[in-house]
Amino acid sequence: MKFSALSAACRLLAATTVAAVTLAACSSGPKIFTNQSPTAEFSAYKTYNYESVLGTDERNGYRSILSNYLIAATDREMQSRGYSKSDTPDMVLNFYVHTKEKISTTSSPSMSTGGYYGYRSPYYGAYGGYETRTTQYTEGTLNVDIVDNQKDQLAWEGVAVGRVNDEVRENLEAAANSAIGEVLSKFPHTAPGFVPPQPAEGS
Repeated sequence: MKFSALSAACRLLAATTVAAVTLAACSSGPKIFTNQSPTAEFSAYKTYNYESVLGTDERNGYRSILSNYLIAATDREMQSRGYSKSDTPDMVLNFYVHTKEKISTTSSPSMSTGGYYGYRSPYYGAYGGYETRTTQYTEGTLNVDIVDNQKDQLAWEGVAVGRVNDEVRENLEAAANSAIGEVLSKFPHTAPGFVPPQPAEGS
């Protein structure tokens, strides 16, 4: 293969690889972590409700917009598992959101010799070394706590950790739906006796 053809093939492979990695990064969700108390009696829990003042509430006595979105998303998830909301619940849920600024440092081959290395024009040039790039971003953490109401003890917790960008801030409801769905997909329980609805025949 001539060098010019090899160079073109290498450039195409690089572009394809970058595109694949970018798509994978966009499709990946937040990191999810869970913990469960060994003494939790999930086989006995049938009902749920929320703390009167959530960790995501405003402190002047009313629900925040974010809390309302989180509650609506959680209601869908819990009720799809057969749990019902009650004024005297077996489980009490709470949310907490925390954000912090972080710095990411990455190194990549220097492009000082030209686009996709020139390509090493003219067979071969000086070693360009590496460029270091520093990016500041916001990391957000969502905690979902499920508390045994009778024992007043934490029974299960799910944590989602991911980047918070302008798209998240501008689409808060969609972000809340997605985050709660990700976290509670790791919640392994259903209400006692609950039988998931079966798809209709032929569907």
